[in-house]
Amino acid sequence: MLSSSPPPVFPPPPPPLKQTIPVPLDRIVISKPVINQQAPASEKTDLDTHNSRGVRKSILLHPRRTNPLIWCCAILCLIFSLILILFGVATLIIFLSIKPRIPAFDTPNASLSGIYFDSPEYFNGDFTFLVNFSNPNHRIDVRFEYLIIELYFHDSLISSQAVQPFSQRRREARVETVHFISSLVYLPQNLGVELQKQIMSNKVNYNIRGTFKVRANLGLIHFSYWLHSRCELVMSSPPTGVLVSHSCKTRR
Repeated sequence: MLSSSPPPVFPPPPPPLKQTIPVPLDRIVISKPVINQQAPASEKTDLDTHNSRGVRKSILLHPRRTNPLIWCCAILCLIFSLILILFGVATLIIFLSIKPRIPAFDTPNASLSGIYFDSPEYFNGDFTFLVNFSNPNHRIDVRFEYLIIELYFHDSLISSQAVQPFSQRRREARVETVHFISSLVYLPQNLGVELQKQIMSNKVNYNIRGTFKVRANLGLIHFSYWLHSRCELVMSSPPTGVLVSHSCKTRR
């Protein structure tokens, strides 16, 4: 019996060689590598730091000169501030050492001579009272340059009187007589009825308001201020009306 052998295996033929075409030298192009135009973050930070240091160095080497006008304004403000501080300290020392007090206004006595009505809304009156001005200061002299005293029944003005200016030395008192005469003074009907009731009850309520301009003298120092006095008086009925009670307050 004959045995069959496998057919022989031959290697594949080699691929055909590519033919290279020669290229002229003048057509050869060499490509350039791409350069990143943005610097890294670290390099940029170093550059900014270097620039800022350079600016600071230039500022330190070449400082800017201040305008002389600014220096003058600063010096004037400093002098003005020192003057204000010294003035405030001096005022405080004077106030604590002298302890200035305002003059006092009081009414020690008064008399109501008459009240009668010509009609329900017009009346006549005669009222006199004493005013006591006193200067309680130990080192300050005062002068009353303007004095006006007004007489009211409730809130209706029924008479007014001016007082001549005068001066007062320290710890000095002065008594002035003020005479109010009311002639045909208009009084609202409700107030006229109220005044007649008070006369019948032997208790007439009057209000006195005083306005004064006072000038205080302390050596070479002078200053003026206004005073406002308010007094409430209770009188007995005319013709022999006397002062029953009173209360006075004076404020600036």
